[in-house]
Amino acid sequence: MLIQASAGFGMLHRLDLTKAAQDLLSVMVDCQEAGGEVNESQAALGARAGLSRNSANTAMALLESRSLVLRPESRKYRTYYLHPYIASYASQEELEEAIQGAAERIADGELPDITAPRYETAPPKRQTQPLRAVRAAG
Repeated sequence: MLIQASAGFGMLHRLDLTKAAQDLLSVMVDCQEAGGEVNESQAALGARAGLSRNSANTAMALLESRSLVLRPESRKYRTYYLHPYIASYASQEELEEAIQGAAERIADGELPDITAPRYETAPPKRQTQPLRAVRAAG
């Protein structure tokens, strides 16, 4: 049984993920090995999530842009890594060591932190207009 790190899950609501990205991430969390390694093709992951190839590609790009999913430098085919803050581990000791190591690597600039989107300007607020009566045609 794997122990799930939950440090990053508390901020998922701020990451502005699409439903497809959430579904793909859920599949990746489900099929990961200890330490967050996922050894399935993007097409297979997308199929498990019920996504088309195009939707899976777009969802994976979003997950990578938020640093939830990391790829090895070699861009090894069919290998993805979940960020250490959301990966699962074989023991409590491994989890603690991985979280501490990740925090140090983030501070040193060796590992990206999970990033929420930053907007140059705030999205416009919804304008509420009062309802008004209109005359029926006819």
